[in-house]
Amino acid sequence: MELLKDDSGMSTVEYAIGTLAAAAFGGLLYVLLTSDFMRKLMEGLIQRALSSV
Repeated sequence: MELLKDDSGMSTVEYAIGTLAAAAFGGLLYVLLTSDFMRKLMEGLIQRALSSV
């Protein structure tokens, strides 16, 4: 039962999970931002912004 009370490695596991989550989120953002849909959306927004000035 002494093993269940020892949580000395918990912070390492928490950092590893946080790092994996951040990397997965970064990968998802990269895929979304480099997609053709997002490129067309951004071009449309920029063209509308510049044409209204």
